[in-house]
Amino acid sequence: MTRLFNDPADFADEMVDGFVAANRGRVRRVHGGVARSTTSPEGTVAVVVGGGSGHYPAFGGLVGHGLAAGAAMGNLFASPSAQQVTAVAKASDHGGGVLLSYGNYAGDVLNFDAAARGLADSGIEVRTVRVTDDVASAPSSEVHKRRGIAGDLCVFKVAGAAAERGDDLDAVAAIATRANDRTRSFGVAFSGCSLPGADEPLFTVPEGRMAVGMGIHGERGIAEADVPTADGLADLLVGKLLTELPSDVAATGTTAQRVVPILNGLGSVKYEELFVVFGAVQRRLSDAGIVVVEPEVGELVTSFDMAGVSLTLFWLDDELEQLWAAPADAPAYRKGGAVPQQPVPVEVLEAGAVVPVTPGTEESRASAARVASAIAAIRATIDDHADELGRIDAVAGDGDHGIGMQRGSTAADRAAQDAAARGAGAGSVLAIAGDAWSDKAGGTSGAIWGAALEALGRVLGDDSRPTPATVQSAVQAAAEAVLAFGAVPGDKTMVDALVPFDQVFSARVDAGDELVDAWSAASAAAQTAADATADLLPRMGRARTHGEDAVGTPDAGAVSFALITAAVLATIVVSD
Repeated sequence: MTRLFNDPADFADEMVDGFVAANRGRVRRVHGGVARSTTSPEGTVAVVVGGGSGHYPAFGGLVGHGLAAGAAMGNLFASPSAQQVTAVAKASDHGGGVLLSYGNYAGDVLNFDAAARGLADSGIEVRTVRVTDDVASAPSSEVHKRRGIAGDLCVFKVAGAAAERGDDLDAVAAIATRANDRTRSFGVAFSGCSLPGADEPLFTVPEGRMAVGMGIHGERGIAEADVPTADGLADLLVGKLLTELPSDVAATGTTAQRVVPILNGLGSVKYEELFVVFGAVQRRLSDAGIVVVEPEVGELVTSFDMAGVSLTLFWLDDELEQLWAAPADAPAYRKGGAVPQQPVPVEVLEAGAVVPVTPGTEESRASAARVASAIAAIRATIDDHADELGRIDAVAGDGDHGIGMQRGSTAADRAAQDAAARGAGAGSVLAIAGDAWSDKAGGTSGAIWGAALEALGRVLGDDSRPTPATVQSAVQAAAEAVLAFGAVPGDKTMVDALVPFDQVFSARVDAGDELVDAWSAASAAAQTAADATADLLPRMGRARTHGEDAVGTPDAGAVSFALITAAVLATIVVSD
């Protein structure tokens, strides 16, 4: 279990602050994560990596010369938001474009892709390479669906080395893609991990048994087996990966294949144990006629205190081998001789840690104050109903909706008040609040509310007082952002309340209603629709696995959405 923490909700932020304090010579704090605190030649490619916290050394520990230029670091096991990725990328950019690279998880794909679009719109060239090394997560016919685990290091390392030698953006992306195509990983776990403040691990394994093919976020794996000897585990890991050779790697031939093996501890397996297993791995590879090159043994991509081991095989060609061997100097990964580096100027070190705000016009700042009041009302409503939302979700979901919404709305409220006080316009206040919500709430719910608030803010902007027609367009944009997650009416999700709200609000605005009247009618429609989700059989979202057991209980996401629309209505009535 995780023993040392203060408020669990603050753990990730406090961890990053402490990490930076311990490594100021290599990294600096920026909004959304960390960037190098040393200079890079103008015009070089910035490799920006990232994902949820809880996997150290990934991702912040891999920022430094010869590796990443920056790391976007989300909450525990939760993707960084699009705004966080964007902020880290802009802080890391040297004028040569940005390569975004990360493990292939749904939340990361959503947010990194959104960040890529925003960066491109701002004039920064972007390429993306997703890491897909985990052979247990999808069959070889669906490699694009595989997760990224310890193979992250192989892709990040060669991409960083290519950027360091001066390759352009397309060349760096190509080399990272080739590295990913030649990387395969497979792992086992003897116990699950426990997040700060949690009473129980995310999964358990019976004594003397192990989960086979588990992920790094508490995923149970694809099978269970007795715990073998160290030699037996080496046989399992090597044997599995030798059946998963990349298409351009021959199992036998006149020229011996060259491979980098990485034996990765997931958090609680001791280094001495890893060395015993690696000795057997080395023998198995040598017996197969494979040449081992510069292996790594240690904790490289972890999962808090999970007791587990993964083996990665990175199949080399001449260029990949050269890049793998190139010098690197990051807080948690160093290779080769020391490379002299210059710290960035003091003004750069001190900039970027606070969320930047776009100053609004006088009209928009007045609207921003109203927006901040509405978000404060949302927080108060969620606080009042958190226990009930959790109770509902325990029947028709996974039980954490109340606490997740509470964390998200609390963070959004704090961020909105701060942004409004610093002169931000209404659009920026919403975008900053959405960023904070997504970061602190985590999970799909956090990403959904983050995307919705960002869309609202993008349409409202920072220049003028919103009209009912502008608010109508903003609500439609928010609905489209949520629908992009894939749910449709009838799936028993938040969408079942959102779509009626959007439709009624739009119809009433088109009919000429004042804002308060249109919102009131739409809020009533949302409440009716949320109540009606009790009759639905879940087809998507938290309740999907509950089947018939969820019928009779409304969806917690739909209920919380209806509550939020009512809370906002109260602030509209007061302000009008």
